[in-house]
Amino acid sequence: MRLLLPTPKPCARSITPPSIASSLRLFSVLITSHCRLHRPSTILTSSSGTTPLTRSVFTTSTYKMSQKQFSNTEVPGDKPADPYKASNLTEPELKEKVQDLVKFMESCKFGMMTTRIESTGLLTSRCMALAAKESGGVDLLFHTNTESGKTNDLKNDPKINIAFLNSTGEWASVSGEAEIITDREVVRKYYSQSLKAWLGDLEDGKHDGGPEDPRIGVIKVKAVTATYAIATGTALGRGAEILKGTITGSAPKVNKLREISEAELQQWRQQNS
Repeated sequence: MRLLLPTPKPCARSITPPSIASSLRLFSVLITSHCRLHRPSTILTSSSGTTPLTRSVFTTSTYKMSQKQFSNTEVPGDKPADPYKASNLTEPELKEKVQDLVKFMESCKFGMMTTRIESTGLLTSRCMALAAKESGGVDLLFHTNTESGKTNDLKNDPKINIAFLNSTGEWASVSGEAEIITDREVVRKYYSQSLKAWLGDLEDGKHDGGPEDPRIGVIKVKAVTATYAIATGTALGRGAEILKGTITGSAPKVNKLREISEAELQQWRQQNS
């Protein structure tokens, strides 16, 4: 005997319950809004000037969002957390602080210029020869090829650091804001024949490495703060201090560690304008 089964009816189209569909749509809207709020962007225009374009960029405010601090322990309240700094930090007159910094930078001749890469937001450094100084020595000038990556970096984020270091471990760090100068009068004022070796002659009658070459510009760094450490006494005396510290646990006094604030630099500029 053959068993007869009822003919199956066509399956109805699967329908997502309204409550789930609504939830999914709401979730999608929330995620999209969150991404837009937390993606720093700048509005650009196309070459025609009519079509708005959006490009993600790193902005200064992006890096100010997090104000986290790090500590790995608690030190006794009557003891300095950084004994080296407490022993070596000195506060002489402003004139001495600035002049010692300027003298040290001049002796180094070369500094490491740190900028933020325009495309990634990472930091990068390159060696730069100090070309000149202004404002009593605290504003630093460097030659640049305007078509190089560092000018792109500074156009997007002018914040900059210049670090100096010599073979004995003395160092200086100058933080500030940079300006790219292409004015030919300024370029001619600070022009050096040695620039031809770095830019070359493209043999087009224009890009010849001379003072009128439009590729040659000047990066002016206006110092906002500075910190430096220069050695005190003789090498033998510093060695004795370090040995003493190793035995007694007291921080050796081997450097003149100094900090120059933004207010102090502004005061110095006013006095040397």
